[in-house]
Amino acid sequence: MQVFSHTTVLLEEAVEGLNIKPDGIYVDCTLGGAGHSARIAAALGEYGRLIAFDQDDWAHENAKIKLAPYMDKVTLVRSNFRHLEQQLATCNVPMKDGIPQVDGILFDLGVSSPQLDEAERGFSYNHDAPLDMRMDREQELTAHHIVNEWDERDIARILDRYGEEKFARNIARSIIKQRQLEPIATTSQLAEIVKNAIPAATRRTGGHPAKRSFQALRIAVNDELGAEEEALEAAVRCTAPQGRISVITFHSLEDRICKQTFAQYVEKCTCPPDFPMCVCGNEGVLKLVNRKPIVPSDAELEANPRARSAKLRIAEKL
Repeated sequence: MQVFSHTTVLLEEAVEGLNIKPDGIYVDCTLGGAGHSARIAAALGEYGRLIAFDQDDWAHENAKIKLAPYMDKVTLVRSNFRHLEQQLATCNVPMKDGIPQVDGILFDLGVSSPQLDEAERGFSYNHDAPLDMRMDREQELTAHHIVNEWDERDIARILDRYGEEKFARNIARSIIKQRQLEPIATTSQLAEIVKNAIPAATRRTGGHPAKRSFQALRIAVNDELGAEEEALEAAVRCTAPQGRISVITFHSLEDRICKQTFAQYVEKCTCPPDFPMCVCGNEGVLKLVNRKPIVPSDAELEANPRARSAKLRIAEKL
């Protein structure tokens, strides 16, 4: 098998944010091209351990090659990270009150470059391919099913909510009209329908006109935001005191969920501002390591334009 090409975003910043202890237990919830995993594993000592999640078989096969020097301290888990807590409970890690405890958890959300670039995966409007978009090829729901079976209102809803597409209703209406003539089977067909449903003046700005619609469909097919919410809640529970959670997001919806999840666990004193000391007793679970998100440097953006929208947030368990 050929090792796939993937440029890891915010590599140094995300791994440094974990504040790795050589003998600690760390989790990479998004194995992908194994860039972050390799850096974490290299920092571990003899008794350190990395547990890496991915639901894509391709990522697992690639990891066996890329992580070969470290496989004695790596455990690969084929699962959606939304099952983080349940899976960790089977991985022989320390437990506290019945909850697995690890020293750090990393998320690199979004779709990996190989998935975008491999035409048959159907993620990209730049390649003609069957409408698929599944990260887990064993699941039933595909983009083809949504586009050809869901009703107009539901299609418009996901385009608006997940793609923040202001012409969602126009696009959904055009999809329904076209599929009444013949099934919409390929990414190229869908991209053309979306393009024609957007006013010409708008199409001339803001990149490819199908970008937001394809993002929305991918998120819906894989329930990405639901999985993120569940996984971040589990990460807070499963991170041991002084352990850290590093989260890289790639669009505003992902970042908002991360920001809000961290915020609800950060200490919030409700005492009046003129009180000399806190008496409310409201204790937080997390503290923010960086109050503003870390973004890629100019040098990284020049080398990897796909990193442009990336944001890194880091929190530490109290």
